[in-house]
Amino acid sequence: MKRVHVIIPAGGVGSRLWPLSRKDRPKFLLDLRMSGKSLLQETIDRLDPMAQSFTIVTGKAHEEAVRAQIPQGRDITVLVEPQGRDSMPAIGFAAYIIRQRFGDDAPIASFAADHAISHPDVLLSSVSRALDCAERGYVVTVGLSPSNPSTAYGYIAPGDPFDQNQPENGAIVSSFVEKPDEQTARSYVEAGYLWNAGMFIMTAGTLARRLAQFHPDMALHLSKIAEAWGSADFDAALDEHWPLLTKIAIDHAIAEPLSLEGGVAVVPARDMGWTDVGDFDALADISPKGEALRIDSPQTFVRSMTGQKIVLVGAENLAVIATQDAILVVDRNRAQDVKKVVDSLSQNGQAELL
Repeated sequence: MKRVHVIIPAGGVGSRLWPLSRKDRPKFLLDLRMSGKSLLQETIDRLDPMAQSFTIVTGKAHEEAVRAQIPQGRDITVLVEPQGRDSMPAIGFAAYIIRQRFGDDAPIASFAADHAISHPDVLLSSVSRALDCAERGYVVTVGLSPSNPSTAYGYIAPGDPFDQNQPENGAIVSSFVEKPDEQTARSYVEAGYLWNAGMFIMTAGTLARRLAQFHPDMALHLSKIAEAWGSADFDAALDEHWPLLTKIAIDHAIAEPLSLEGGVAVVPARDMGWTDVGDFDALADISPKGEALRIDSPQTFVRSMTGQKIVLVGAENLAVIATQDAILVVDRNRAQDVKKVVDSLSQNGQAELL
């Protein structure tokens, strides 16, 4: 199996999973699937068979907790962002350090810390095929075959395969499209579009060249930070250059503009069992339904952290979440709207609940 330097950006709160996910215990640090491991630990485990090294990028507030969850006996570097700058600076930070350590030809692959995958063997196979494309100079993404016309994800329009006899080996990306409405999502699925799961594979040199092409200032600042890696000047270089980085996602910074030049490839993946665990409806689909007394209450999901007995009567298609300081009851069809709760609490000055 080919080896790759794995990058794991570990940021974000997961506000649609409130009140389980909070600022001081974001979803990637939680055992949301009741597996005995956090989502971050599951991410490390599933990628370990092909990982030459791991680089985790997280914020100051979560550094201690991240380090506490790291398994022993692996090459794992934890990089701490002074401030959140979205995914491009985070991934670039790790990629430039890897480039400094292992050179331009080092293969890198970035995966979110807070996703769940029930068939990791499919992921590993897809990444191996993506590495073949990355060695040819492409920025490569893994596109997932949609299980439904979801409006929660962005989509990738694949062009003709490199090899018509082996379409699983990749194709040039025609375009990336943002989260659609339901009717548009149905048309995308019918047209063979793939879900964009935010997985990117390339060499460290390719990322550096493309970042220099589209965002030369960011490339310069990240180069200065990486050059100081391992020296007494590293913290000072990070403090000097990090605030000057543009806040932007890697999709907008590199993938989308480069796709217009034919420089992005997509490897399709099927039956991976992927979810971004983006809300309680998604969590309910991959978790035990939870202990509760249910009377005429189908499709209900319960997660109680208090030990209280929860009884549901005539409560259909709900998620009920109980913590020591808050109880959430939400229609699973409205699970995305839980973010509005967090926004409201913030506006009302109830920071203790965030």
